[in-house]
Amino acid sequence: MRVLLLSAAIVVADQISKMLVRGLSLPALGIRWEGIPLGASRPILGEFLRLTYIENPGMAFGIEVGGKIFFSIFSLLAGIGIVYYLYRIRTGRLGIRIALAMILGGAVGNLIDRVFYGTLFQGAALFHGRVIDFLDLEFFDLGLFGFHMTRWPVFNLADATVTVGVLLLLFFYRAPADPPRGVPQSAPGETPPSPGNQP
Repeated sequence: MRVLLLSAAIVVADQISKMLVRGLSLPALGIRWEGIPLGASRPILGEFLRLTYIENPGMAFGIEVGGKIFFSIFSLLAGIGIVYYLYRIRTGRLGIRIALAMILGGAVGNLIDRVFYGTLFQGAALFHGRVIDFLDLEFFDLGLFGFHMTRWPVFNLADATVTVGVLLLLFFYRAPADPPRGVPQSAPGETPPSPGNQP
C-alpha cells in the first residue's frame, strides 16, 4: 500500500500548482500570492505551451457528464473502489499498482476542487466548485465533421496523471505477467516440466 504515498504526492503537487495559478491569501500566516487573473494567458514555451487560467465546471478537459453532485459522488465512490482494489492487489504487479495510484491521486486532486472550492473561493455551495485548469498545449490542426481544434483543451496536473495512469494501466494489463518464483522456465516450443518430473 506504499503506492498511496504516490497518490498523496500527486494531490499535494496538484493543489499547490492550482494555488500558484489562482493565487492565495493567508493573512494569519503572512502569505499572499497574487497568481494570474482568471482568463489570462502567459507563454511558457512560446505558443506551444502556455499558462492559461480557467475554471472548468465539468470533468477532465471540460467534458460534462451528469450533474455536479452526481459526478462528485461518483468520483468519491470510484476513489474508494480504487483504494479497496489496491488493498486487494497489494502484493500484485507494481506497474498496475502505480498506474492505479496515479489515477487515484489525480481523481482526488480534482475532487477537492469540486467539493470545496465552490465554498472556499467561488461563492458557490459545497459540491458545486469548479476545477482550476491552466496547462494550455498546442495541438495539430484537426478538422472533423465541422469541428476544428488547434489547441488541446486546457487541463491540470491531476488530469495529466489520470491520463498517464490509464495508459500505464492498459499497457501493464496487456503485458505478460512475470512467472511465479520457483517455477522453472522452458525454452520456446518446449513443454514446461511438471512438478512430479522435477529432480
